[in-house]
Amino acid sequence: MAVKQTAGRNILGGFAPKFAELNDDVLFGQVWSREDKLSLRDRSLITVVALMSQGLTDESFKNHLMSAKANGITKDEIAEIITHAAFYAGWPKAWAAFRLAAQIWTEEISAGDEAMLAHEKAMVFQIGQPNDGFAQYFSGRSFLAPVSMEQVGIFNVTFEPGCRNNWHIHHADQGGGQILVCVAGRGYYQEWGKEPVLMVPGDTVNIPAGVKHWHGAAPDSWFSHLAVEVPGENTKAEWCEPVSDEEYAKMK
Repeated sequence: MAVKQTAGRNILGGFAPKFAELNDDVLFGQVWSREDKLSLRDRSLITVVALMSQGLTDESFKNHLMSAKANGITKDEIAEIITHAAFYAGWPKAWAAFRLAAQIWTEEISAGDEAMLAHEKAMVFQIGQPNDGFAQYFSGRSFLAPVSMEQVGIFNVTFEPGCRNNWHIHHADQGGGQILVCVAGRGYYQEWGKEPVLMVPGDTVNIPAGVKHWHGAAPDSWFSHLAVEVPGENTKAEWCEPVSDEEYAKMK
């Protein structure tokens, strides 16, 4: 199965587009996807040891540890891997690696991460990066992964359980609006004055310009949808009040 990655374009697409392309399409899209040569599990093992040997125990290292766990490396195995590498890479580097590994392979701490990884594996799109640019308009954590920036904007938006965006309106002098396509999990869409609509994979909602609405995850499920920006003249989004806890509590 091909590994899909968008971190390069999300973080450096505007500053270093060629590096972002090589990161997403070559390193992850081609090298990591050659499972006929090495399994994802073996590639995770190699990558973890290589990064640890350089002392690179940053957010990228944490993500590779999470991938290693998702690719089948057990707690006992990662402990033995880091212990073995410590004699070659250095004892302090092993301590730094163990601090992160202990968090990720401890069920109480990593349960949320495991659920997120399981959700990501259920769809063909990446979850992407934290949706910090719009965090003020969301109740809970959301994530954003651009799918296409040409012709029309298409974004994969992921909501953690219980997360939803504020009531909002897509304005346009002509055309405009939005299309939502559920790709994983369970969530809701609701127009002002109407009953909420449950969305499951394959469901599509067409939202004309000028319609006040919100969408988000069910209380007990991660939720991802493609958000397609319908072209129009003078398009803009108006963000309104949050969906109250009382309103949201009515969701089943």
